[in-house]
Amino acid sequence: MAHPSSTSGHERIETNNFLMIVLILLVIAVGGLVEIVPLFFQRSTTQPVPGLRPYDALQLVGRDVYVREGCYNCHSQMIRPLHAETLRYGHYSTAGEFVYDRPFQWGSKRTGPDLHRVGGKYSDEWHRLHLAGPRDLVPESNMPAYPWLERAAIDPAGVPSRLRALQRLGVPYTEAEINAAADAVKGKTEMDAVVAYLQSLGTHVK
Repeated sequence: MAHPSSTSGHERIETNNFLMIVLILLVIAVGGLVEIVPLFFQRSTTQPVPGLRPYDALQLVGRDVYVREGCYNCHSQMIRPLHAETLRYGHYSTAGEFVYDRPFQWGSKRTGPDLHRVGGKYSDEWHRLHLAGPRDLVPESNMPAYPWLERAAIDPAGVPSRLRALQRLGVPYTEAEINAAADAVKGKTEMDAVVAYLQSLGTHVK
């Protein structure tokens, strides 16, 4: 039986590495755009949940310290809509709770527990003691201690520019809030800021 002299289109793709790579990347790009682009126009992902406010000056500094210290490497901030997760952590996370976050702290690594609903769960003093010496409160914890946060004073001069940068990205800070930011953090420590940030997490959905 005679074989066709020319190869089929499918065979040509399979035997040409460069062409295969280009087509795979094209399929991934188109598929990604089809899934992601509509989310930019979907109200449930772009509109804040009722009562949501941007982080105040102290909370924002706390969030920056949280990111700087790499807390996201061990703690996620996204509760998935699974029964076991909602039983342990509370109401599942919704997109409207994160519209002012730059960047998101969702994550997937859980060496420690998810923190999205930690706001109001413990007292300020509990958080201070836990950050300064985790094993004093949770003996089995492998979390590192952060005692220097209590001694690290916040520089008020640099805080208004942080709010201004986020305002340019669409976070609705008012001029009054930006102008008052330096005074709001005066005399505060990084420990104060991190505790304020943790106490704000996930408190807008009951």
